[in-house]
Amino acid sequence: MRNSRKPGTASPPPTLGEGCTSRYDLDALSEEDGTEFPGAAELWAALQVPAEQAEDPPEPQ
Repeated sequence: MRNSRKPGTASPPPTLGEGCTSRYDLDALSEEDGTEFPGAAELWAALQVPAEQAEDPPEPQ
């Protein structure tokens, strides 16, 4: 009996460079790759807490 389900078909987007300089080819990315994040700027701003507002880390015991 043949399995009617297709195997996984995910594949990484194209990259530029090699080794430590390897990075995704931004020109090859599309909406299908999940590159759209309209709230990124707001999230980044919310995560950048000024030093005086940051809590002190707990003391090791």
